Amino acid sequence: MTQPTPHGMKLLFITNSRIGDAVLSTGLLSYAMEHYPGVHITVACGHVAAPLFEGLPALDRLIPMHKKPWGGHWRALYAQTKGTKWDLIIDLRGSPLPWLLWPHRTLRPQGHAVAPDHRLRRIATTVSKTGFSHPPEPHLWTRPEDEAAADAALAGTGDGPILALAPTANWIAKVWPADRFVELARRLTAPDGPLPGARIAVVAAPDEREAAAPVLDALAGPGTIDLVGRLHLLAVAAVFSRCALFVGNDSGLMHMAAAAGAPTVGLFGPSRDEHYAPWGRHCRVARTDKSYDELFPPTLKPDSVTGTLMDTLPVDRVEDTARALLRKIGATTAA
Repeated sequence: MTQPTPHGMKLLFITNSRIGDAVLSTGLLSYAMEHYPGVHITVACGHVAAPLFEGLPALDRLIPMHKKPWGGHWRALYAQTKGTKWDLIIDLRGSPLPWLLWPHRTLRPQGHAVAPDHRLRRIATTVSKTGFSHPPEPHLWTRPEDEAAADAALAGTGDGPILALAPTANWIAKVWPADRFVELARRLTAPDGPLPGARIAVVAAPDEREAAAPVLDALAGPGTIDLVGRLHLLAVAAVFSRCALFVGNDSGLMHMAAAAGAPTVGLFGPSRDEHYAPWGRHCRVARTDKSYDELFPPTLKPDSVTGTLMDTLPVDRVEDTARALLRKIGATTAA
């Protein structure tokens, strides 16, 4: 990458619509801010993921995108960006914007979209054709108001460690049964568990309250914190940064927890953990007995699935994974 222009580089960052993919792309922004001091960044992404970028230190403008027929969202983005002379466009969506805006330079991921490697490594090829031994790690930038909102949400709930559970996902097939989340929480927070007496924070999107209700109802009590749809995404990240452990389905919340630094156990079945495992030193995966190919053959239509495909993932395996992760963290801290 070239050196910044004297007036401060103008960067247009076009990233993903889904929360998880957007989180994984944030390491590129850390990289850009490090290599281009004084850079002015405009972020364009799906409206659901847009709040994740509101705390970005170098943010000049945030453009939430709403999908429209016949590529109308790209025409709308062009109308909002055509008046600027862009020094650099980082385009993770393969959009037509670089051809229309004529930036000084355009960067895109290299290689094929389904390469057999983690999504983060492919994203990293955007700024290094040879990749990185340690790709730029995802990072979420919270604001003082997000930290205050997290503190307020946790106030009065006790002083014990926090176990965060994310029992929902954007596809029912990826949802581990609610009764197993409940059993896992009880084991981990039992007197002989690794997090005895821990508070339990249940997190989900505003439109997922019905799906999260069985877990909330079963664990109801003074130590359970209902965070379903109650906080801004960055305040949720601030809560995750205070957690001793996060356990959740393959979802955007899982990637947020990992980016916030929470020890994270991601649950996988009909999705590829080799592509989308939570990223970080303190992240682990527990997956079903059945492989991805068994659970999601090419002939399966996602809309035809009416229930979970996660029922071959036993509670014992998730508990063992969580305990091993917490032991490792404890050993590292002691060292």
